[in-house]
Amino acid sequence: MNVNFEEKDKLLILEINEEIDHHIAEKLRRDADYEIQRRSPKRIVLDFNSVSFMDSAGIGMVIGRYKTATMIGAKMEMINVKENIKKIFEMTGVLKIIPITNNI
Repeated sequence: MNVNFEEKDKLLILEINEEIDHHIAEKLRRDADYEIQRRSPKRIVLDFNSVSFMDSAGIGMVIGRYKTATMIGAKMEMINVKENIKKIFEMTGVLKIIPITNNI
């Protein structure tokens, strides 16, 4: 799995560099939760620039990280979401709780 974590002034960026399916989602969950708990950010940004496919396990991973973020008082946003992924987020209601922003 290829994900990069970058921290700047209580901002944690999770740059996901591959498709998110059930094979990848569990490791991504563990790694993201570890970094979120370790760094205690106030803002978390999921960068989907390299994600061209995501299944239901990916949706679960995103929702789970949102719950983790809210438990520590952090805000969560998404950036660089491709149109096909955005449609999935719209249909599942994810965009009602996690916004897509244009910049960090």
